[in-house]
Amino acid sequence: MNNTEKFDLIIEPNHLEKNYWRDLWRYRELFYILAWRDVKVRYKQTVLGVAWSIIRPFLTMVIFTLIFSKLAKLPSEGTAPYSVLVFAAMLPWQFFANSLQESSNSMIGNVNLITKVYFPRIIIPISTVIVSLLDFLISLTLLMIMMIWYSYLPPIQILLIPLFLLLAFITSFGIGIFITALNVKYRDFRYIVPFIVQFGLYISPVGFSSSIVPEKFRLIYSLNPMVGIIDGFRWCIIGYKNDMLLISLALSSFVSITISFFALKYFRKTEKQFADII
Repeated sequence: MNNTEKFDLIIEPNHLEKNYWRDLWRYRELFYILAWRDVKVRYKQTVLGVAWSIIRPFLTMVIFTLIFSKLAKLPSEGTAPYSVLVFAAMLPWQFFANSLQESSNSMIGNVNLITKVYFPRIIIPISTVIVSLLDFLISLTLLMIMMIWYSYLPPIQILLIPLFLLLAFITSFGIGIFITALNVKYRDFRYIVPFIVQFGLYISPVGFSSSIVPEKFRLIYSLNPMVGIIDGFRWCIIGYKNDMLLISLALSSFVSITISFFALKYFRKTEKQFADII
């Protein structure tokens, strides 16, 4: 007697996206593997090693303090020393800049992995953002040392820094994966990204307070998502609240979330072609 089993093939719509995020959870260990590899590669064969994550923002802080405080005579906010004001802004900016630079080239640097193994490709740029988060935490310890040096006691809202760090993460993630996807197809972005970072440093309130921006331009100026994030960090660390803080935070949140939403859609649309293009 021939016993044959019959199977019904059921094709259910709209499950592709659900399976993608399920795969992202299944491959969660790959986050750790790629992030740890990036940390080792970044500081491999360097004399100072991880200390570079402190030296770079520290030297930038010194230069900005000399230029804007000593030469330009710009005032600090509240009672905080000018160097603390600058370094409070350097923390989110350095996190954003490192995330953008590392994630933009992350696909190109993992050609062999992408063309041979299946996994959600978004893991690669996210892992670079996680590595930049490690640099942020190291630099944060330097800020603590600076505050002890100046005998400066931060306000209670310093405990809210994780909320603004989350907003900085969303901004870095959104812009990062968008440029990552573009860089796979258009290699010109390897030259454009350093210019964006350099230009963004001077149009963001890193070396100065955003309160010096003329009031009639502040709304437009706040469309830069890093403005609200930097102002938020300064409010947490220094305690000084400028008049545009709530507006700049609202605009930064809206711009960051909007960019991340459309960047994610674009990345998901193009990632299936990465292995062929790259």
